[in-house]
Amino acid sequence: MKYIVLPDDRQRRLAFYLAMEEYMARQTDEPECFFAWQVEPTVIYGRNQVAGNEVNFDYCRRHGIEVYRRKSGGGCVYADKGNIMLSFISSETNAGFAFNRFVGMVLLVLRRLGINAAGTSHNDILVDGRKVCGTACYLTGRRTVIHSTMLYDTQMAHMLNAITPSREKLQRKGVESVRQRIALLKDYTSLSIAELKALIRQTLCEGQRQLTGQDVAAIELLEQAYIDP
Repeated sequence: MKYIVLPDDRQRRLAFYLAMEEYMARQTDEPECFFAWQVEPTVIYGRNQVAGNEVNFDYCRRHGIEVYRRKSGGGCVYADKGNIMLSFISSETNAGFAFNRFVGMVLLVLRRLGINAAGTSHNDILVDGRKVCGTACYLTGRRTVIHSTMLYDTQMAHMLNAITPSREKLQRKGVESVRQRIALLKDYTSLSIAELKALIRQTLCEGQRQLTGQDVAAIELLEQAYIDP
């Protein structure tokens, strides 16, 4: 499986990476490809969600947190530089098979670190019974796009307040109760987040495909649909 590399290491917003997934699925001939990325504080909500019911827009505006809709289903997610975002594009059109393949890959990485991780029927990955990775997918017609948020570390206040249901949980039960339901990989490994990203690539991929300036321009055109849905 090829690792997808951009022609520069410039920081980009989450909408770009969503468009990059779609571009790789629709416009390239790689049977499977993968890349990992990070973003500044951002909320991403599912295609079937009503944003006003899920996102605390006032909080996001006050704290400079961007908000985007993705094309996959599932719930609202907060991401920042303390998370590793994973993107897997497969020519497998059976979503169940593609999910199993992806979850198996993530479990392989974590078990190489000696972390006792397990998948669930809801496509989450747990460590010691706590969620460390949530996953969603969509079909382009001929390929499956799977993306996932891996929790290494995160700004807990933003996670709890930027998403409306989490804010309500905060009011009822406090930060610690939510913290007890999630696992942060920094508590299970001595690797830095950069070292973990490198291990993921080394474990899952052989070789790379470097995108061109033309590819980036095409991705930026697709990106507009995520900025102004």
